[in-house]
Amino acid sequence: MENNIQSDRYLRARRKVECIKGFYTNLLAYIIVIPFLAWLNWRTTSFPWAVFPAIGWGFGLAMHGLQAYGYDLILGKDWEARKIREFMSKDDL
Repeated sequence: MENNIQSDRYLRARRKVECIKGFYTNLLAYIIVIPFLAWLNWRTTSFPWAVFPAIGWGFGLAMHGLQAYGYDLILGKDWEARKIREFMSKDDL
């Protein structure tokens, strides 16, 4: 039983680390791509189209960061753990 608990903790920790790593990879790509798009926009046209990908990707990046650090605005913190406990307590699975 103790081995299963340790294994579960390890898997959850590993999943969280992978999510945080993905967030930082996404952030690095944003920091590289958005200035390039802004430069391309400045060189090609007077319409500020680079604002749209910056806002859209920025929103997605913010949501990814919130998820990576445990802030879930839609389902709430520990929603998954609560649902698992709820389903495990039912006899009709």
